[in-house]
Amino acid sequence: MSPRIRGLRTFRAWLQARPQAADALLALGLLLVGLPQMYLQDFPESGDYAAFRTPDAVNGLIVVVVTLALAWRRRHPLPVLLVIVAGEMALTVWGYPPSVPDVMAFLIAIYSLAAHRGLAQSALGGVAGFVSFLVSLVMLPVGTSPVVLVSDCALVAGVWVLGRNLRLRRAYFAELEDRAARLERARGTDARAARIEERSRIARELHDVVAHHVSVMTVQAGAARRIIDRDPGSAREAMSTIEEVGRTALSEMRRIVGVLRTERDADQAGRELAPQPGLGDLGELLDHVRETGLSVQLWIEGEARTPSPGVDVAAFRLIQEALTNTLKHAGAQARAWVRLYYTDADLTVEIEDDGRGTATIVADGTDNPGHGLVGMYERVALYGGELRIGPRVGGGFGVRARFPLEA
Repeated sequence: MSPRIRGLRTFRAWLQARPQAADALLALGLLLVGLPQMYLQDFPESGDYAAFRTPDAVNGLIVVVVTLALAWRRRHPLPVLLVIVAGEMALTVWGYPPSVPDVMAFLIAIYSLAAHRGLAQSALGGVAGFVSFLVSLVMLPVGTSPVVLVSDCALVAGVWVLGRNLRLRRAYFAELEDRAARLERARGTDARAARIEERSRIARELHDVVAHHVSVMTVQAGAARRIIDRDPGSAREAMSTIEEVGRTALSEMRRIVGVLRTERDADQAGRELAPQPGLGDLGELLDHVRETGLSVQLWIEGEARTPSPGVDVAAFRLIQEALTNTLKHAGAQARAWVRLYYTDADLTVEIEDDGRGTATIVADGTDNPGHGLVGMYERVALYGGELRIGPRVGGGFGVRARFPLEA
């Protein structure tokens, strides 16, 4: 791909992401094309065109205002149309000739209203624009034939119909996409239910197998205990059987755990085999967060003590979830602080940011409001801790949790 084509695609993607900027460029393009033509064209000094006023600064100012209003045609289509209609009527009353920018701005405004608003508002604006267009045609000092009058009115009505059809088409495709998404979710739910049922059945079967192995181990251990003094050889054989059956039972139990796990991708399954992270991995977590562009600082106060393994993992996960929320909701220029306070009895963890903040905590990656908040409370309560979540004084958001060092 040539650099020119790649540059054009990048520019097109930039315009699609910024529709108001695209509309502003459209308005500027109309002005660049139309304003020179408006001032340079020569009207005949005799006949109907002699009744028009010569374009001057007032004419140019009205045309510029009318055309630049198109920059807001998608966000506020009805006010934009009313501004353009008012400008068109002013040009007609003062006797200025029609020009390319203001005529095109009027047609684009009619189209935008029909394409971006509901039927009631677009119909009301369309009727107002159509009536003003007829009045302007009648008030022109030049003669207008019935054929021209009908064709111009048909053009305005056709532009409105085109915009309306585009809106209906977009709504139709949006409904199709939503229906397809609902069907996909329903299919996924059915598949998950079937997998859960099958996993439960397999787990019950494996449980019976493990129970049998444990029973054999118990019997063999009892026999070895009774004969170990008078028949050491048989006792060793029984112990070998216990070892073999124990290994088999352990393997089957691993299968049970694997079956009962929820489905994950291969990478995540591989990570599950690794040791659980703790506060000792906090530096690596903060480095990873800083790579995303978020400024994070860490303070540790008090004499660092080793908490219980469960508290260690819970504190790490709490910090991870809180920083994830900051990345999602705090904004591009936000900063975050992580503080650890150690005392003889407990560990206090604080995560704060100075961003926009949010009243909804979403930390589980599903964008379902409230799940992350509930998860935080459950994780802290599991180890007898306390949790406070809410906006900071002066802006931003804060999470404060206290964990007992002994779970």
